[in-house]
Amino acid sequence: MKQFQLLFLVICFSCNSQHQKINGVSFVASKDSITSEHVQPVLNVHSNYVALMPFGFLQELNSPIVLFNTHRQWFGETQKGLLQYAEKFQEEKVGIMVKPQIWVWRGVFTGDINMDSEEQWTFFENSYSDFILTYAKTAQDMGAEILCIGTELEQFVLTRPVYWKRLIKDIRRIYKGKLTYAANWNEYLEVSFWSELDYIGIDAYFPLSDEKSPSILDFEKGWEPHKKDILELQQRVKKPVLFTEFGYRSVNYNGKKPWDSRRVEGAVNFEAQSNGLQAVYNQFWNEDWFAGGFIWKWFHVNDAAGAENNNRFTPQNKPAEDVIKKTYKQ
Repeated sequence: MKQFQLLFLVICFSCNSQHQKINGVSFVASKDSITSEHVQPVLNVHSNYVALMPFGFLQELNSPIVLFNTHRQWFGETQKGLLQYAEKFQEEKVGIMVKPQIWVWRGVFTGDINMDSEEQWTFFENSYSDFILTYAKTAQDMGAEILCIGTELEQFVLTRPVYWKRLIKDIRRIYKGKLTYAANWNEYLEVSFWSELDYIGIDAYFPLSDEKSPSILDFEKGWEPHKKDILELQQRVKKPVLFTEFGYRSVNYNGKKPWDSRRVEGAVNFEAQSNGLQAVYNQFWNEDWFAGGFIWKWFHVNDAAGAENNNRFTPQNKPAEDVIKKTYKQ
């Protein structure tokens, strides 16, 4: 009888562990190192994961050289900064997704990166591999649970599928944790290598509502066709879905083009931001095939982030923070 009870408890624990969501935040790389003071606000919302984002840079969309780990970058964007940030979070048992990202000068969309010749493509692929494999080794050395192998690189992914499958094999030789790719919301159905990864990664900025101040119901209705497509892909590929980024600005019309990060003055709408997040949690957090996600975005100096006149993505010091806290606590 005791053996049966022990077996039952082991099975229950295993099931619960498998279904624990990744309750993550995207922790912004800053010019400074961090301390436990910067980690505590993340713990306060019951987040169990952070995405840490070292950066590489391109001068133009057709530049074949990825510049990274330079003295001109902010501390948090470098390998040294990644290790320091990770150490502080790991002291508090917070899981890590290493998410190296490309920034094109002047903020041009990375999905449009495209080379002018086969020679340039080969040069760029070698440079990108150097960038990603450097952080694959770093992720392995630090014991990071997840590595994201790219973020919103639509043309690169669609144009060079053979390269990406080769890159994944190269990464697997170095890094033994879980792999994903952060596909933009309008790109994820075209990615050819989901079966080679551990998660279907989506930056989930789907257009959901044209309303000025969408209700939770407005957002949930908007999710219906997108959720159907996501589930069809998940059932075909047999991999869990991870929202590598998700979030809403605290601004009017935030469901119309949720990806829009342009600076606009005024039109602050905290309710719309809270409603958008609550709809995501309602629609996805109870699904067994859904692994969780990472809120965009969280700044290291909590007291200086968000607040009453801020219409940007961060939920810090806004009502949306309570929505996150309530869901992540469950």
